[in-house]
Amino acid sequence: AVLRQGGLVVFPTETVYGVGARADDPSAVARLCEAKGRPADKPLTLHLATVEAARAVPVEWPPAAQALARRFWPGPLTLVLRRRGAAGTVGVRVPRHPVAAALLAAARVPVVASSANRSGQPAPTTAEAAAQALGGAVERVLDAGPSAVGEPSTVVDCSGTAPVIVRAGALHREIAAVCA
Repeated sequence: AVLRQGGLVVFPTETVYGVGARADDPSAVARLCEAKGRPADKPLTLHLATVEAARAVPVEWPPAAQALARRFWPGPLTLVLRRRGAAGTVGVRVPRHPVAAALLAAARVPVVASSANRSGQPAPTTAEAAAQALGGAVERVLDAGPSAVGEPSTVVDCSGTAPVIVRAGALHREIAAVCA
């Protein structure tokens, strides 16, 4: 309900704690950027509850992206994909954490998220650290204990002719082997 109403929610993923907002609500997205001290023009990642939901996003799915999604989703992989029928790209992620998946499914609205920290600071691995980092800027904090992985997802740009790792994170060696 908080997400549907335009509020911000801190939630666990297998990698680090994230903060999410309703993607189709510009004021909610602006609040997320403001809470993090993040430039509004820096892209956020669309988070989805299931691989099937990710497949429904209107993006192009080149063979490399399909192979990566099959192998690493749900999990610590963010794919940057070209929008279908529109300019630009979008980051897409399917977290493996059961609380994240339940939240994203229950929200029934598109959710963008980023790590629940002030921009430039370390990503939090506990709900307490996330709440301290963002202060009173969020309406709800979901605490599911420490993150299992402790480092952000690996980001792979699949919008060009070949996949490129743009941020090495969790499982980056395994992901790089598939990209080679």
